[in-house]
Amino acid sequence: MQVVAIIPARYEAERLPGKALIDLAGKPMIQHVYERTCQARTIEEVMVATDDDRIRAAVEAFGGKAVLTARTHPSGTDRIAEVARRLTCDIVVNVQGDEPLIEPRAIDAAVQPLLEDPGLVMSTLKAEMTDPEEIQDESVVKVVTDLEDFALYFSRYPIPYCHEGQPARWYKHIGLYVYRREFLLLYASWPPTPLQNSEGLEQLRVLEHGYRIKVVETPYASIGVDTPADVERVRAILAGPQ
Repeated sequence: MQVVAIIPARYEAERLPGKALIDLAGKPMIQHVYERTCQARTIEEVMVATDDDRIRAAVEAFGGKAVLTARTHPSGTDRIAEVARRLTCDIVVNVQGDEPLIEPRAIDAAVQPLLEDPGLVMSTLKAEMTDPEEIQDESVVKVVTDLEDFALYFSRYPIPYCHEGQPARWYKHIGLYVYRREFLLLYASWPPTPLQNSEGLEQLRVLEHGYRIKVVETPYASIGVDTPADVERVRAILAGPQ
């Protein structure tokens, strides 16, 4: 099966405009994401889906492939779906354009279930959390899964609730998604759903329509870049020990 990774990257990010082009250790952020994605062994082709010529030019400058899309897409899913309609691949991987430290092995781990089980239509990742501040942080999305590691719910609240001192484990959702191409196009055709609107989490639309999402645990918790503080954290990591 042919697996294609598409990295959505729009210029006008709400909290950090132009973040795809922010310099990190001498490279634009989008280049870090692209190069790490290329290292995943399950990925046959990588491309950036963008609404801006500046991002397209930056990608082509380092030898990458970029596709211009409409500026009107409300989400990255809609953006990659536009590109996926032109492709003939079997599986599409949505790698977030603001994850410059994404681990190639984590990408492979998310793709593997769809290669092994033809009945699966979508997968994603989770990583265990132990930091109390991160668990309470509403910007960190949590996921709870069933006994077979299918998603039960995603929330900005610290689910699950720990009843009367019972032991609990909390998992961060890592927003990397793997889809069957046909399912991606179906998913993108649905209008927003009530829980999706309530939580501000697009993946809930899948659960509300009765489909299952396989959730693979990974030890590789990446850092999404949304604020200037995130930029400095990533720069410090890339710089290495001082």
